[in-house]
Amino acid sequence: MNIVLLGYMGCGKTTIGKIISKITGKRFIDLDSYIESTTNQTISNIFSSKGEVYFRKIESDCLKVIMGNYDNVILSLGGGTPCYSNNLNLIKDSKSFYLKYSTTILSNRLINIKSSRPILSNINNIDSMNDYIAKHLFERNYYYNQVSDIIQCDLKSKDEIANEILSLLY
Repeated sequence: MNIVLLGYMGCGKTTIGKIISKITGKRFIDLDSYIESTTNQTISNIFSSKGEVYFRKIESDCLKVIMGNYDNVILSLGGGTPCYSNNLNLIKDSKSFYLKYSTTILSNRLINIKSSRPILSNINNIDSMNDYIAKHLFERNYYYNQVSDIIQCDLKSKDEIANEILSLLY
């Protein structure tokens, strides 16, 4: 069975996935990295040159390939992946975890790295970042909350989060 990590950008899906992979010996796949290696383009470049609709199509196609060809892996999704196409249906047979953080923590994490995140690059201050993330989370929570388990991550270390997921698996 595949283990799927989802949540808003900056919540640590890739970091937690790598920790769980190291502990369990299972292969780790980061969907964004998989997309970049498949297309030979960065996510930022795909967004800026082809737009979000094109990116979401490629993202869904890559997710289909992974879910159809890999078993017993740990997969971290992009923040918007569950909300588009039929992507939630593609992961329904997996054990899925929503890494849930407060808007404040996500804003503080993302404000300093916004230039590397295409959809955040035009946000100029922490208040605007808070508003943007709150709006996004409101729109995405319907999808995020359809997971197997929700992990409340505020005030937990990355190792505590990984161990909580492992305790729910084994």
